[in-house]
Amino acid sequence: MNNACSPLYRRHRFPAEVIAEAVWLHFRFPLSFRMVEDMLAYKGVIVTHKTIRQWAEKFGRDYASKIRRRTPCLGDKWHLDEAVVSIRGRKHWLWRAVDQDGFVLDVLVQSRRNAKAAKRLIRKLLKVQGRAPRVMVTDKLRSYGAANRQIGLTVCDHRQHKGLNNRAENSHQPIRRREAIMKRFKSPAQLQRFVSIHDPIANLYCFPRTTFTSNDHRELRHAAMTAWREITCVSAA
Repeated sequence: MNNACSPLYRRHRFPAEVIAEAVWLHFRFPLSFRMVEDMLAYKGVIVTHKTIRQWAEKFGRDYASKIRRRTPCLGDKWHLDEAVVSIRGRKHWLWRAVDQDGFVLDVLVQSRRNAKAAKRLIRKLLKVQGRAPRVMVTDKLRSYGAANRQIGLTVCDHRQHKGLNNRAENSHQPIRRREAIMKRFKSPAQLQRFVSIHDPIANLYCFPRTTFTSNDHRELRHAAMTAWREITCVSAA
């Protein structure tokens, strides 16, 4: 494989196909670096888990950035939620925003669960999305309402009901599974790095829950894999 299509692979001993597959396996499925090492070894590719970790950090950031640039403006109904994560015995909060189709809009790791933290998430969402939401769905945490008032975000329909926010709560599940595989995250920075790469890749393979035929599903999956090959500069087999 000629890696000249991307300077990112320059001076790397392994071809782009191997690097892209290792990164894809780690972030697409709840697999540790050692598990990915074993899967590559089964195919005859001998690489250490430490090298795979370096690939995940370097190439994963690049892949995630390219996916974000290719992602169009997402839905106008935002589901916001926060989940507690224990890191070295201290509580941190994973603030998450998801649209009506299940696409992750943004994720922030913060040490507080108050109006200041909620305002930081909402401001970042407004900056990235470039527009205010039509509907905002949250649980009954009062910090969301206080943050909206401080920002002056009064044009959207703010619905506070725990039963309406299952979409955002379910979006935490992949991170919970990964937390168990990794035996907890070691630092807030590590968690932020991981979700910043994991969620864009997950968005690439997120198919909205609408009624479509098996042919439509195959076309969507084919389009996702084609986009991944373009992002990683890997030719189709």
